[in-house]
Amino acid sequence: MIIIVNLGCTAAWWLARSPSSIIKGLSVWIRTNRVAGSCAVRVLFFFNLAHAHFILKMAAVQGGLVDANEEKDIKSEPANDTWANNNANDGRLPSASPGASAAAGAPEDQQTLLAVLQFLRKNKLTESVEILRREAGLPEDSLESKGADSSGAGSGGAAAAAGEDQPDVNVVLSAYSQQGDPVLYPVYYSGLKRFIETVLDCHRAELSQVFYPLFVHMYLELVYNNHESEAKAFFEKFCGDQECYYGDDLRILSSLSKREHMRGNETLLDFRTSKFVLRISRDSYQLLKRHLQERQNNQIWNIIQEHLYIDIFDGIPRSKGQIDAMSGSLAGEAKREANKAKVYYGLLKEPEIELPLDDEDEEAENEEGKPKKKKPKKDSMGSKSKKQDPNAPAQTRIPLPELKDSDKLDKIMYMKEATKKIRLGPDNLPSICFYSFLNAYQGLTAVDFTDDSSLIAGGFADSTVRVWSVTPKKLRKVKSAADLNLIDKESDDVLERIMDEKTASESKILHGHSGPVYGISFSPDRNYLLSSSEDGTIRLWSLLTFTCLVGYKGHNYPVWDTQFSPHGYYFISGGHDRVARLWATDHYQPLRMFSGHLADITCTRFHPNSNYVATGSSDRTIRLWDVLNGNCVRIFTGHKGPIHTLAFSPNGKFLASGATDGRVLLWDIGHGLMIGELKGHTDTVYSLRFSRDGEILASGSMDNTVRLWDATKAFDDLETDDFTAATGHIHLQDNSQELLLGTYMTKSTPVIHLHFTRRNLLLAAGAYNP
Repeated sequence: MIIIVNLGCTAAWWLARSPSSIIKGLSVWIRTNRVAGSCAVRVLFFFNLAHAHFILKMAAVQGGLVDANEEKDIKSEPANDTWANNNANDGRLPSASPGASAAAGAPEDQQTLLAVLQFLRKNKLTESVEILRREAGLPEDSLESKGADSSGAGSGGAAAAAGEDQPDVNVVLSAYSQQGDPVLYPVYYSGLKRFIETVLDCHRAELSQVFYPLFVHMYLELVYNNHESEAKAFFEKFCGDQECYYGDDLRILSSLSKREHMRGNETLLDFRTSKFVLRISRDSYQLLKRHLQERQNNQIWNIIQEHLYIDIFDGIPRSKGQIDAMSGSLAGEAKREANKAKVYYGLLKEPEIELPLDDEDEEAENEEGKPKKKKPKKDSMGSKSKKQDPNAPAQTRIPLPELKDSDKLDKIMYMKEATKKIRLGPDNLPSICFYSFLNAYQGLTAVDFTDDSSLIAGGFADSTVRVWSVTPKKLRKVKSAADLNLIDKESDDVLERIMDEKTASESKILHGHSGPVYGISFSPDRNYLLSSSEDGTIRLWSLLTFTCLVGYKGHNYPVWDTQFSPHGYYFISGGHDRVARLWATDHYQPLRMFSGHLADITCTRFHPNSNYVATGSSDRTIRLWDVLNGNCVRIFTGHKGPIHTLAFSPNGKFLASGATDGRVLLWDIGHGLMIGELKGHTDTVYSLRFSRDGEILASGSMDNTVRLWDATKAFDDLETDDFTAATGHIHLQDNSQELLLGTYMTKSTPVIHLHFTRRNLLLAAGAYNP
């Protein structure tokens, strides 16, 4: 494909059939990346002083000169995926705005000219170097004499990294991210707004999605190009048109009024470089495309091509309610392709363990003539371990630790308690036991219970971890090595003999962190405790010696959360560096690093089968990662604030999430869709837990309440036909009040942790706030 570019200063139109035809010009093969896929284009440039800025823009997208043979192998993406591909078949808007020529004709500074010349010389375009140098009026030795000086002066540290003998082209390029007249920005935006307000109601809601990303990018371009007064006026005029759930982002955006404010802002950088995803029906998309083509609104067109991803679907346009339910994240909605990978959400087959009879059962069998005591029906562990779930991963998909004898004994105890478990439901709600931390002036930041509910641990802002026994059995340390040598290792009660009664106490304090402790997690066998801290480390503590065994260092910033795998051995961590890490207790370095979030990872959770981990982030998205290969297999959007808690259903099929927006969202993992929204909390939802059989979902919030929801009804009422809809969305019922089973208020204690015991007693914990 040949594109003929008229740059306005050297008035010439050039036609060429081969790259060898050059008359006072240059033919360059470049590869330009647009919103979808790649296309090879051949561009004819006429160089003079006015073209320096255009060449720099080409340099940013050029990964090097593309060979003619290589161009033949480049293929386009399917035509229905993105904005750019849909335009490929029925005409494209011009790539340069009407004001580009006037802007390009302004004198450029010395640094820019040298950067262009260095770039051309680097690619062996000597003839073009001479043409541009003569038109710019530079002496022949300008590159040699001024190259090194301009490198350090104009580009700073980035230029030094690229080499001391040439300016950093990328740094110079960033100053030319737009070519439009700043006065016309409000005109462009207002014109699009008026058009969208006049379209049919069925299209208006979908097209209104473009307002927020366009507003942000246009404002940032004005700020970056030092149009401070125009940027301020633009912000004040149109910020009120944005959706209310972007309020926090807009407050941060308003503080960026100078280019210097934008430097070092990683979240802003991610927003600029990642594509904001919009899901729009084909009819609505055609309306928008036709409008931009007719009006030749090139400034908006350029932003859409560079920063937006239009995910087009066939079908009727979505309603305002459906769009609002899925909107709100930092990067828009998730692409439909992101949630199409197969997820093995089923449970692993439990090992065959014979359940010994209780003393009561033995007596019943030995007494002749008397009826045997009827055993309660076994569920969960007993029944599910007999069959292999068809949706479960292979037992050997990831290596899991082998069961020790102590683990088998604990499984037996679990199965025995499961026979005495209370069956919960709307007519049989759980009892709730609340643990209030009084006088917690150290600042309680995290809580966890052991699976058997015998221990509770708290992380505090004074960098300590405290462990309590919630049973009459006190906490004891193992005896010293000298005393252990005196013990008869063959005795039946050797596990009791190794404990030192002199150290018995109701609580223990663990010292080691140098910053507030934000996450803690007990191992399934109750022998270890994990803690994550602001100091960037995760520590593994022994609950036999109450000492730190390992300090895991990999995060460079605070670690907000950590959690053990349900099978032990593995654990997950996430923090301010926006990367989740998978660890094994016997490795100093992480086994996997899960990168993709655009802001802090605030909570982590293992899937019940240990093959997947879920992460919630301040970018208002939830991601599900495959432990085996590190791939992101699900992206869920819909929350309007940072996500603080995640909980998988016991069968592994569903996920619940809570955030600062006070909502609890329910997700179907297999289909990758939101299937429910629970409203009622008035503050951050800080903890979520399903009952042992999944009938009840409990939510704890900073509004000092515990709420119980009918999870069975929420999941059973789903219409499975909706899951196969081509649009990738379903209609959510507003039935929160029907699903709410009970609300329980504390006097003045925010609920920061919930836990169901093996018999379905609900435990809650928080620090009293007088």
